[in-house]
Amino acid sequence: MSRFVIITTMTLGLVLGVAGAAQAEDTKQVFDFYCAQCHGVKGDGKGINVGKDFATDPRNFTNAADMEKRSDDDIRGVIKDGGPSISKSPLMPPWGSTLSAAQVNDLLAYIRKMCNCKAK
Repeated sequence: MSRFVIITTMTLGLVLGVAGAAQAEDTKQVFDFYCAQCHGVKGDGKGINVGKDFATDPRNFTNAADMEKRSDDDIRGVIKDGGPSISKSPLMPPWGSTLSAAQVNDLLAYIRKMCNCKAK
């Protein structure tokens, strides 16, 4: 019986590990598709759409000092409702009708990982 429990536990652990890795990959794909054009693949604000004539500097998610000033609710809100929701640039589009609540939360976690910081 104990051998069965051990094998079942190990199998469950492997399945959850694979699911977690797949979710992380899915979140990276969502970020790369919706965010990286302006915020950059590395989150440094240097996306391919940003040139010298770009009207604003996209948020640099790797700047921990700046990102620590942003609450999780602010970041969640700007992803869902766009820049104007927190008095920022209208060039940041709202994704609330496109992304699920789970995807928004996953992006928030992904962004927090980029800055290696926590909310204020």
